[in-house]
Amino acid sequence: MMITYPAVFRQKEDGSWHCDFPDLAGCYGDGSTVDEAIDDAIESERAWVLARFEDEEDLPLVSGAEDIPLAEGEHIRQIGAIIKLMDGFEE
Repeated sequence: MMITYPAVFRQKEDGSWHCDFPDLAGCYGDGSTVDEAIDDAIESERAWVLARFEDEEDLPLVSGAEDIPLAEGEHIRQIGAIIKLMDGFEE
């Protein structure tokens, strides 16, 4: 299953990148390049979602990009993570 949530990316003063998922409290990604931050965000999103499944909690609704306020220099990317729900299942 593919799970996709928007993430807000911003470049920090030292040139590295950080992102937050407005819909996923405490879920974020970091990297020295935007590609590294995206990779980290995918893994963070995957872990966040799996933790909710394990706790049998519902996933939050996905915000529309137009509903997410952005500061100057910030941009939104849709980050998708593939979640394997059961052993032996292939999508």
